[in-house]
Amino acid sequence: MTPLKIFLTAFGVFAISSAAVDAELLRAGAAAVDITPLEFPVNMPGGFTANGATSAHDPLHARALVLSDGTMTLAMVVLDTLGAGPDVLDEAKQIASEKTGLPVTNMLVCSTHSHTASGYSKTGSAPHVAYRKRLVEGLAESIVRAHAALRPAAIGAASHPLADEVFNRRWYLKQGKMQPNPFGKLDAVKMNPPSSPDILDHPAGPTDPDVDVLFVQDAKRKPLALFANYALHYVGGSPKGEISADYFGEFARVFPSRVGAGADFVAMMSNGASGDINNIPFNVVRPPREPFEQIRIVAQKVADTAWLAFRKIDDYHSDVHLGMLQRTVALKYRRPNEEQLAEARTILAVKDPAAVELLPRLAQNYARNTVASAERAEDTLNVTLQVIRIGDVAVCGIPFETFVEMGLDLKKRSPFSKTLVIGLANGRHGYLPTFAQHPLGGYETWLGTNVVQEDASVILTDALLEMLSELKQQ
Repeated sequence: MTPLKIFLTAFGVFAISSAAVDAELLRAGAAAVDITPLEFPVNMPGGFTANGATSAHDPLHARALVLSDGTMTLAMVVLDTLGAGPDVLDEAKQIASEKTGLPVTNMLVCSTHSHTASGYSKTGSAPHVAYRKRLVEGLAESIVRAHAALRPAAIGAASHPLADEVFNRRWYLKQGKMQPNPFGKLDAVKMNPPSSPDILDHPAGPTDPDVDVLFVQDAKRKPLALFANYALHYVGGSPKGEISADYFGEFARVFPSRVGAGADFVAMMSNGASGDINNIPFNVVRPPREPFEQIRIVAQKVADTAWLAFRKIDDYHSDVHLGMLQRTVALKYRRPNEEQLAEARTILAVKDPAAVELLPRLAQNYARNTVASAERAEDTLNVTLQVIRIGDVAVCGIPFETFVEMGLDLKKRSPFSKTLVIGLANGRHGYLPTFAQHPLGGYETWLGTNVVQEDASVILTDALLEMLSELKQQ
């Protein structure tokens, strides 16, 4: 009979065979690398108008957690950016792979979607070109450092609700209150309507209140890392003209104090399925806030909720089985019909400033999107899906601003006891409304804002459930 070795961990005494010690005990490492721009001015790319920054209010980071069970090693990274494209992510993953030996397919990188993170580019202004290099190198370095820090560890998972900071931003309005959309049509619902009882009827969808956490301790019970997930868009309201990581960065700064963690502890908050969720309480009048105050309020409340979830963890496991699958799915690009294209060209032909002012808001912006959609050379978009297994916890990575309904559906139908759904993972390809939400219209469904076929959420949900089932059987 194989002799047993006894280990004392954060969840008590457990025994495994000595032959399996090296192969089965979890190791974990975490690292945070500062990726704040060093050169200014830069553009903060969120929104329709230029939004320049000349300084940083708080730092941006790449935060990485690397896990290994002796057979499988994987990385999960949270990046403070609006939404990094596959070109940047693939370049950084390749650098990290060459330095660690970790396959690029074993790396999940998600963006926080802070609208006050820095823009970047391969060509253009010197600060933007320089920042692209810093972003790539910092992302790669976070994985390299976390991999180098691997040590024996145990992991636990739990959730706790925070319902009063998430609101569905798509609303039905009262009769006669809807204004034409940029295409001159009337939608059934409106994104971010005026907060007035004379206008609002009821929200068009649900919310996901849960703050999900993965908490990692080392073999001496010392807190090592927290990977959290909350289905909430950025909060906004940071000082004008200053870079900010929004509530994601403030959460990461605040949370370590909740558990008395040391300076090497890494907390990270990922963006969940929040394509139709934000922090605006449309049926409540909120008092005025000073710059960054609402970000601070939300971050502190989410940190408290993550702590309450952490307190629920009864079992920390060192003998977890890890797994990871990646799949490429081809989705059809949306195309305008002949009528839509003709209407768009008519709108773009309007040159007189007074006549332009009479058009629906953003009409010419979306007319350009319509024409661009018709002229796009490619017929399909290849998107990357990933699923991760950490014992009986699963993580789904989706490269869209995913509607909360899809996230809730995946959590409900997943074969795992707990499932985290992460948006803007391994790319950013616009909004992903559910098939049922498309007929309602609204900003997230417009041609140009949503670029893939209307049943894409169904296709991707089916693919993710297949992948989860395969992982469960491994």
